[in-house]
Amino acid sequence: MSDIVIPKNYKSQLNLYETQVAIKTVKDFFQGLLAERLHLLRVSAPLFVDPTSGLNDNLNGVERPVNFHIAAQGDREAEIVQSLAKWKRYALQKYGFQPGEGLYTDMSAIRQDEETDNIHSIYVDQWDWEKIITKEERNLETLKETVRTVYKVLRKTEKYMSIHYDYIEEILPHDIFFVTTSELAEMFPDYSPKEREYYIAKAKGAVCIMQIGETLENGKPHDGRAPDYDDWALNADIVVYYPVLDIALELSSMGIRVDKKALLDQLQKAGCPERAELPYHKAVIGGELPLTIGGGIGQSRICMFFLRKAHIGEVQCSLWSDEVMEIAKENGLQLL
Repeated sequence: MSDIVIPKNYKSQLNLYETQVAIKTVKDFFQGLLAERLHLLRVSAPLFVDPTSGLNDNLNGVERPVNFHIAAQGDREAEIVQSLAKWKRYALQKYGFQPGEGLYTDMSAIRQDEETDNIHSIYVDQWDWEKIITKEERNLETLKETVRTVYKVLRKTEKYMSIHYDYIEEILPHDIFFVTTSELAEMFPDYSPKEREYYIAKAKGAVCIMQIGETLENGKPHDGRAPDYDDWALNADIVVYYPVLDIALELSSMGIRVDKKALLDQLQKAGCPERAELPYHKAVIGGELPLTIGGGIGQSRICMFFLRKAHIGEVQCSLWSDEVMEIAKENGLQLL
């Protein structure tokens, strides 16, 4: 299924060539400042992994990873990564990073089951980052301070773009508002999780929604979260209000990663304790991997936000249905 909404009187302020220039401007500034503020080194990362390694991200547990077979390796199966949340902990150890140091990389994924609309594509591009922390830093304050750092980078990027492009006005508030999913449910008991995000984002401008994945009082989680990378008690999404589409727009997802206790507990709650026998999970349980905090930041998402675009296809090359392409053409929307 594909869905597209064209805001009334919407018109891109940049043509295709100007958009490409602006995309590079956003990405160069943002990733450079992010690496500086979080002390991250850029590294290379895999596009595909062995499905038996347990390294691939299960996301909400229902998405099918794209797979293929390698002829030169006896038709061995490989999977396109859905994120690099687990691989990054291996890389930090393998490359010899120390506490306080981290890495970031370009992550490209194909999510064939994604329902596409103005902000979703089957192609996912994001900066995946990961940083080593100590046992003493494995707490809520570390998470909040990291969120504040990432949010400051977002605000500085918006200011930078507003200086370079007259049509871009600063809309992000000075501070980000912190709220847990249970608090959000208490504030908006009669609304769905997505409606709650919309109302809180519109009211505050920018919010950090914490503790995603844990079951709420109604017996359901606010949103799905794989049980084997984020600690559900110590994770967060940065969500902002986006007036171009009048929506809550998630720009970043992050969390302090599971230790042995959190991993075993969450695997049990998710009904998949057998995953504890996979190589990655054994490494976490055995204490062979460093304690870390990490996340992903959507590259096309932030370009879309900072350039005030109405559709992710204006900043990203992907495949769209004939219906979407026709609607875009009728409304003068130039999809890449």
